[in-house]
Amino acid sequence: MRLARENEQGLSRLRDGAGCFKETQIVGEAPSRGGQHRCEKLWVTGVRDRCPCFAEFVFLLAEKWHLDHSARYQAVELLERFMIKQAEQIYQSSCKNVKSHGQGEGSSRRSLQDQLYDTFVLRLVSCVQLASKLSLHYKIINNNTALKFLQSLKYSYTKQELLESELAVLETLQFQVNVSTPLAYVELLLEVLGHNGCLLPTKPLHEMCVQLLDFSYLMRDAIYDTLLKINIENPTPSKLQVAKFLTVKEDFMLLAVGIISTSVFILSPGLWKQVVEHLNCVTGITSQSISEFSYAVLKHIIGSTTP
Repeated sequence: MRLARENEQGLSRLRDGAGCFKETQIVGEAPSRGGQHRCEKLWVTGVRDRCPCFAEFVFLLAEKWHLDHSARYQAVELLERFMIKQAEQIYQSSCKNVKSHGQGEGSSRRSLQDQLYDTFVLRLVSCVQLASKLSLHYKIINNNTALKFLQSLKYSYTKQELLESELAVLETLQFQVNVSTPLAYVELLLEVLGHNGCLLPTKPLHEMCVQLLDFSYLMRDAIYDTLLKINIENPTPSKLQVAKFLTVKEDFMLLAVGIISTSVFILSPGLWKQVVEHLNCVTGITSQSISEFSYAVLKHIIGSTTP
């Protein structure tokens, strides 16, 4: 299965800051492979902490522009990948400036952090525009629409600056922007379940999966923190345990099976065990791991004040 291979390849080459910009708080500082990697990760985290919870920002903007769910997830993934690469590049550039020109290290990096922070909303809009082009060829967010939104937030960007921003995102990502999202994994697995004879309420199940996927993006920290504590059977994970858990947090296949399992549990609890067994056979993810993920999601649904 192509998506399974993509998922494995992505997990095998995770960057140090992977998932950093999807989080809303620091769960723990990951150990690094050396002093420079540690400083770079801390600097990237520092940039992240000054930016709003951008998954929510993207979702609200996508809703305002009537984009479908595939576009909103694509925009979140594009923005996260862009921000990490851009932050790393600026950090490395600042290191060179300090060495070659003897600039004050702290002031130089603060200035570059400000630069990245100040263009954050512009880059976010560019990522949403790109996502609309990738997934909705009949409903592309044009520059007039984007500029009108930015102006409503009191930004005074021009069309030229908007075009340059889009190009900056493309160049930073080396034009590798057509990436799979967790929704693609969910939809493929739902098709496989149907083909394998699972008699599930197709439309309600898909709608529930989308709602829970939104929820998992917005409650990412809490859900994965619960899942980590279940796995280590300890309420206070160490920094090393948090670092090793990164591959779990970035595993789209695990997220997809967990979302489907939880959706079936809510809509058709009598079929839940059968579906979990099918998902285990199809993906190789253990029934226990699928069940634990569902528990983590359900715990925060029940405990959440969000309607």
